[in-house]
Parts: sequence; structure tokens; C-alpha cells
Amino acid sequence: QVQLVESGGELVQAGGYLRLSCAASGTFVYVNIMDWYRQAPGNQRELVASITRDGLTNYQDFVKGRFTISRDNAENTLYLEMDNLKPEDTGVYYCNADVAYDGNLKNYWGQGTQVTVSS
Repeated sequence: QVQLVESGGELVQAGGYLRLSCAASGTFVYVNIMDWYRQAPGNQRELVASITRDGLTNYQDFVKGRFTISRDNAENTLYLEMDNLKPEDTGVYYCNADVAYDGNLKNYWGQGTQVTVSS
């Protein structure tokens, strides 16, 4: 069993900064691609950014230049640095990862961490 646990979400003013973390634990060989998603009230969950095990990154246009995704493979931890936050960044942020075990890749979700940006 694999667990993804997010942390770092809180209330922040517009223009502010937050750093989210997602720690993977459990029994596995390695963690492959990791992603951050978010879901605002009444909206569908949407992809924010992705990072491969080798460090290749991809960002959605609405966060380019403001958010930075990174990871520590030794600690199996994913990060999301969010700068110049806007009220429309408000939502629950979820960690998602493909985890390798017993020759297979399985997808997991964290429970989410709430980010609220006040205007």
C-alpha cells in the first residue's frame, strides 16, 4: 500500500507565497511521474504541473512563471512553490503519482491540502 500525504496549504493574501509538499510512503520500488492537480469549488479537478523522475517539468499556462514544481527522489517527496498567488488559485491541491511495484505502475492520489488566496 502506498500513501501520498500533502501539506503546506493555508490562507494567504494575493501576491503571497506558499510551498506545498507531498510525501510518498509505503512499499514500492520507485515513484515515476508526479503531478499536482487542483480543484476549486464547483469546478472539475485540473492538472497544474508535472515532473518526471529525471526532472523534466511541464506547467499549465495559468501557472507558468509563478509556480515551480520539483522533487526529491531520495526522500520520495514532491514540492510545489507558488508565488504571486491570485484568488483564482484557491482550491484543494492534490498530489498524484505513478508508483512502481512488482513490475507494475499504479496511480495514487493524496487526500489534498486547501489553499485559499484572499483578495
